[in-house]
Amino acid sequence: MSGIFSFSGDDEFFTSMHLSSPGSCPGVYLPARKRLRVSADAPSFYSGFEKKQTSIQVLPDECLFEILRRLPSSGQERMACACVSKHWLNVLSSISKNESVQDVESEGFLSRSLEGKKATDLRLAAISVGTSGRGGLGKLQIRGSGFESKVTDAGLGAIARGCSSLKVLSLWNLPAVSDVGVSEIARSCPMLEKLDLSRCPGITDKGLVAIAENCKNLSDLTIDSCSGVGNEGLRAVARGCVNLRSISIRSCPRIGDQGVSFLLAQAGSYLTKVKLQMVNVTGLSLAVLGHYGAGVTDLVLHGLQGVNEKGFWVMGNAKGMKKLKSLSVTSCRGMTDVGLEAVGNGCPDLKHVSLNKCLLVSGKGLVSLAKSASSLESLKLEECHRINQFGFLGFLMNCGAKLKSFSLANCLGIQDFNSEAPLPSTSCSSLRSLSIRCCPGFGDATLSFLGKFCHQLQDIELCGLNGVTDAGVFELLQSNNVGLVKVNLSGCINVSDNTVSAISMCHGRTLESLNLDGCKNITDASLVAVSKNCYSVNDLDISNTMVSDHGVKALASSPNHLNLQVLSVGGCSAITDKSKSCIQKLGRTLLGLNIQRCGRISSSTVDALLEHLWRCDILY
Repeated sequence: MSGIFSFSGDDEFFTSMHLSSPGSCPGVYLPARKRLRVSADAPSFYSGFEKKQTSIQVLPDECLFEILRRLPSSGQERMACACVSKHWLNVLSSISKNESVQDVESEGFLSRSLEGKKATDLRLAAISVGTSGRGGLGKLQIRGSGFESKVTDAGLGAIARGCSSLKVLSLWNLPAVSDVGVSEIARSCPMLEKLDLSRCPGITDKGLVAIAENCKNLSDLTIDSCSGVGNEGLRAVARGCVNLRSISIRSCPRIGDQGVSFLLAQAGSYLTKVKLQMVNVTGLSLAVLGHYGAGVTDLVLHGLQGVNEKGFWVMGNAKGMKKLKSLSVTSCRGMTDVGLEAVGNGCPDLKHVSLNKCLLVSGKGLVSLAKSASSLESLKLEECHRINQFGFLGFLMNCGAKLKSFSLANCLGIQDFNSEAPLPSTSCSSLRSLSIRCCPGFGDATLSFLGKFCHQLQDIELCGLNGVTDAGVFELLQSNNVGLVKVNLSGCINVSDNTVSAISMCHGRTLESLNLDGCKNITDASLVAVSKNCYSVNDLDISNTMVSDHGVKALASSPNHLNLQVLSVGGCSAITDKSKSCIQKLGRTLLGLNIQRCGRISSSTVDALLEHLWRCDILY
């Protein structure tokens, strides 16, 4: 063997060599003593070796696959290799759990969310590799950007191979995702419990069949605007997913009575939540639900144009929904007084009812509901224009002793009571929360009547009621004997400082929230009254009022040392830079401050507040 390979690096051998130029002895190794100063164009002494070096990139994918699948399970080495190149990342993400030589423990502790342009196959591959050694991915939400979305079946495949611990998956607006990707998820993620498929037209019954056959732990399924999913997919879910507890179907044109009725008949005994929105079903599906929905506790029906009055009547009179506690019906022309009465009679445990845009429900139906649903705790009515003041009053007079909340919004049939109307002999002593919003006919006479009828109110919301004045509010407050906690008078333009003064004097020790947004007659006198009489108020909204710097000063110098957490003065043009020190004083406890559209507060004051109130969320 040549002596060069046994050379130890002594000085004698080095000095004996004649170095006329760096490239004169390309076959001899010379240990460098000093870096040579040569021009950039000069050939390197090691150039011969560099040209012969080979890269690992020339390895076939099969060899690279065998190397990478032997990486330790700690995750650090896998992530380091994934950073080498996109090619390595793709190879790593293609390695499934059962193909890895090292055991990768994953319990599904991690959660990831991708939205818009950030949602790509490459990022999904990185998530697959990066989470495998850090507890495992448990929840993944992908919100695409429609036809510009860059998430395909390849990205879902990477998640499926690397995230077998996945339990919650949400796919939204991903047109490039098809049954192929969903099927891979189904086969590789048997622990899946919650699946949300929204606006994924490429997913059909085949994808749902794969989910039903492999994901036996599935408990929550949402299908929204998936035009490829039909009745066969629902039937497969009904047969295979015996742990299903919640089903939500919305705007799927290929789903009809065949699929929905089969699902409800098969799974109605253990389903607890059912939501049907804008689905092509008829009264048949509701009849099946009424007979077999023994386990249903929450029911939402929205936009079911094919369901008539008979469908709701049969659903109630079947008396199979003994556990139903919450019912929400929106834009269903089949919901009438007859159907509402039947539901009240057939569901003895009904506690919460919400009716929105049910144009055929009148006061008669409300009275029937009050008489039949003895367990009712809350009723919410919105845009039910056939309901008048007599139905409204009749419901309150006949409701059970458990009613706690009543809400009325945008009901144009409500008119003010006759001031000479006789008072009922009984009171609604259980009612704690009353909300009347944007009902033009509601006025002082009705408010006075409620004050004499409802003595235990704690939360009052009277919004956008031009017919309400100080006199009506006084009557409501006069007979209250428990103390108001929350008062919302936003948009009541005829309410003045006298109302705020009365509220603060009568309920100052219990009042926690006061909203006067848009009450044009509110001035600094209201804030002076609040500062003197209120001890517990923590949320105060005086936006778009006549309040000025003097009112803010009164709050800051309150003898009760107010612990305000949220203060809104947006649109108060009379508040200026002079209030800076007072706001900073109040800021010791503030978590939220709204000073939007306060034109006389300068940018320098805003900057000072941002710096001083660093723990407060400021809108400016």
